[in-house]
Amino acid sequence: MTTVEHKLAVLSAIAERFNKERLTWAVGASLLLYLKGRTDTFHDIDIMVMSSDIERIKGIMSGLGTIQPPNPNAQYKTKHFIECTVEGVEIDIMAGFAIVNDGVEYDCSLKESEIAGGILINGQRVPLHSLERWRYYYELMGRTEKAQMIEAPPRRPSVRK
Repeated sequence: MTTVEHKLAVLSAIAERFNKERLTWAVGASLLLYLKGRTDTFHDIDIMVMSSDIERIKGIMSGLGTIQPPNPNAQYKTKHFIECTVEGVEIDIMAGFAIVNDGVEYDCSLKESEIAGGILINGQRVPLHSLERWRYYYELMGRTEKAQMIEAPPRRPSVRK
């Protein structure tokens, strides 16, 4: 199994648990770019969730892997940020995601209306966050190279599993 296949297998295990609990969630950041064919690589799995589901999500994630101690970053004022490791794969879970830009805090919380479809990975439905929203988030973060990946045509076809 390749590294990417392993990461996607971990994602499908998380998806199985989240979907069974009927949680509202979506994949974002570099994994979203990978799944949409905008990049050939991704480092970790970034998942956006609803703040109302955070306690159930903590329980699920502690059963699947190891939750890391908090490591705050001044650029973000996210209400709930969970870093964990599942089978060697880094997972970042964000509820109440907020980005600070020029001293202004921007609420980037997941909204159901911003879930833009999904894909099946190993038989599990994985909802995908809006590419347009992530272009905006990357601009707020000053990560212009990532925003440009979204604006450019896909480098390869979207992942279909």
